[in-house]
Amino acid sequence: MARIRESHAICTAAKLVMVAAVLSLFTSVKASATDNASPAVAAARDLSGAFRSASESVMDAVVAIESRKEEHNLSAGQGVPEGTNPFQGSPFEDLFRDRLGPGKPSTPHRSQTGIGSGVLIHKSGLILTNNHVVEGADQVIVRLHDGREFKAVDVKTDPKTDIAVVRIQADEDFPFAKLGDSDVVEIGDWVLALGQPFGLESTVTAGIISAKHRGIGITARENFLQTDAAINPGNSGGPLVNLDGQVIGINTAISSSGGGNDGIGFAIPVNMVKWVGKQLVAEGRVHRAYLGVGIQPITAELANQFHVSPREGVLINQVHTNTPADKAGLLSGDVIVEFSGKAVTDPRELQLLVESADMEKNHSLKVVRDGKSIDLSLRPEELPEDLDTESPSAMEAESDQLGKLGLSVQDLSPSIAEQLGMEGVTGVLITEVLAGSPGQRQGLEPGNMITHVNRHAIDSKSKLMSELSSASLEDGVLLFVKTNSGSRFVVLKS
Repeated sequence: MARIRESHAICTAAKLVMVAAVLSLFTSVKASATDNASPAVAAARDLSGAFRSASESVMDAVVAIESRKEEHNLSAGQGVPEGTNPFQGSPFEDLFRDRLGPGKPSTPHRSQTGIGSGVLIHKSGLILTNNHVVEGADQVIVRLHDGREFKAVDVKTDPKTDIAVVRIQADEDFPFAKLGDSDVVEIGDWVLALGQPFGLESTVTAGIISAKHRGIGITARENFLQTDAAINPGNSGGPLVNLDGQVIGINTAISSSGGGNDGIGFAIPVNMVKWVGKQLVAEGRVHRAYLGVGIQPITAELANQFHVSPREGVLINQVHTNTPADKAGLLSGDVIVEFSGKAVTDPRELQLLVESADMEKNHSLKVVRDGKSIDLSLRPEELPEDLDTESPSAMEAESDQLGKLGLSVQDLSPSIAEQLGMEGVTGVLITEVLAGSPGQRQGLEPGNMITHVNRHAIDSKSKLMSELSSASLEDGVLLFVKTNSGSRFVVLKS
């Protein structure tokens, strides 16, 4: 019996030793994780801490936005079919959901709901989001991070930039995020995207700035930040923030083959948002300055002819009479290389600089004319509401056929024909080719000349559009194109 008790005591002691060893193992793991981490692990942990800190500083200011639309006088067989997306066919089709389930009967008054995100930027209840999140809504409902819901008391929008300002009211102050400076953001910087993807509230994804100054052809005014931080349907209008928790962009669009994140998302730079938002709050509309010119990028082919480097400056292909550009002495064939002391490299950049320019003072222009640098002074004027001729991204609004081909064209002026070495050639000048369009896929470039459509000679833009109006883009349209290096036929299909 004594031996049994002794054996039992030994077993008990052994178990206690084992338990102590296991506990010490967990303790040592915890200690090594905090005290003995390798430099690489420590750096990763520091980055994780930065993500956590940035998320916490802005999360309470991120809101969900529902845009509710009432459809009246719908009966069975009329209006939007059950189970379909009411935004089908728009550039933002993937960013909305029809909340009506399939099979629900049609009623005289039916409500449809779009889902997006936003961010509070002031304690008074001022919210930034996208125009396409709230556009056409009969009611805008804002749900805060803590679950409270508010009906918007004011909504102001700017469709040209896809920016909207929404206001809600309460007796107490709202949490809000701080706005940063998107001009100092660089490619490779870490960023976080916050919002409500697929209706999943308070979601944070991480990535980097992949590119700047992107234009993708979905709005009239574009200067997007590109990021690989996951942006999905429902993220629209939410903030893109830096590691300091400052908003440096408003998430706007995705490039997607299947409706989800493909690693390419786009955000409006916050400095553009500030400029637009300030005017929306103050006056409910945006005042833009203009030059009064037609412009196009400087390609390698054009650079040799106009005595500049590729992507150095912006080529003027037309000057409208009695406009600021005309009064300043600008001429067709001039290359604007600086505006108000800032170098310009593409039409979109010049357009945005001009539009936000102070209209109360003169601005310097540096121009290359016939290979010589010339300094001019220009006083911008407000762009008339019925005139918007300077948008380098608008694919010929008056010609749906040209837009489908991804082309923008201009009548060929004698001065530009001479510069291009095409004196005596009749046709139209291609001024822009939209990325991913049929025109780009066939190798068309700005500076190319279209002289024939379906073997019919053309001598003007109006003649080109007339020929295209009777052509079938599904079957293909035959163009004869001239360049300095030769001529060729191309077939474009939409």
